[in-house]
Amino acid sequence: MEIKNVKRIEEILIREVATILSIDPATVKPEAPLQTLGVDSLSFVELLVVIERIFALNLMESGLTRQDFQSISSLASRIGRMA
Repeated sequence: MEIKNVKRIEEILIREVATILSIDPATVKPEAPLQTLGVDSLSFVELLVVIERIFALNLMESGLTRQDFQSISSLASRIGRMA
């Protein structure tokens, strides 16, 4: 996948994380660990549902690892490679 597409995925994830957390998307830094953004277990599940819906992925069969969920950047990169 091209870099611009990974950047687009990142933008989508930033918007969705901000919506889930009820925060301003401008405050969401893609390289920040998800926990420092305020993602807890409930919001993490919400994010998984959003990812499955928007990117048409079956996360149970995707092979995503804990490392893929370190930050929005790492998650966007992994989703980009899966598309």
